[in-house]
Amino acid sequence: MTLTSLYPVLMSDDVTSAAAFYRDKIGFEFTFESDWYISMRFGAFELAVLAYEHETVPEAYRSLPRGVIVNLEVDDVDAVYERVTGQLGLEPLLAIRDEGFGQRHFIVAAPNGVLLDVIQPIPPSAEYAAAYATA
Repeated sequence: MTLTSLYPVLMSDDVTSAAAFYRDKIGFEFTFESDWYISMRFGAFELAVLAYEHETVPEAYRSLPRGVIVNLEVDDVDAVYERVTGQLGLEPLLAIRDEGFGQRHFIVAAPNGVLLDVIQPIPPSAEYAAAYATA
């Protein structure tokens, strides 16, 4: 098997609005757009939004997401934080902070109960350093 792509598809009750969040707030570009599915790309990264009641979703799973966090890893989380909270006026659910497990990050609410965790890797504390695999 050759893996050619792997990306999340977020279910939504308002595909257009949910996809617009990722386009307007994050910078994704639409690569396919219909009333029930929108596919997006940001450089090499992909994301899609799907109408949760669409017939391609198995009936038992036609519900809005719960417990979903989308990680967006960036090279300058402080700049993104300033843009998101300043220019875009989004209120963080978790203010920017450093974590011992090796992240500087903040979390904002995205459409349909999804959390967007914007992360910049930082050196982990000694307590967590051993948990990282070495390449």
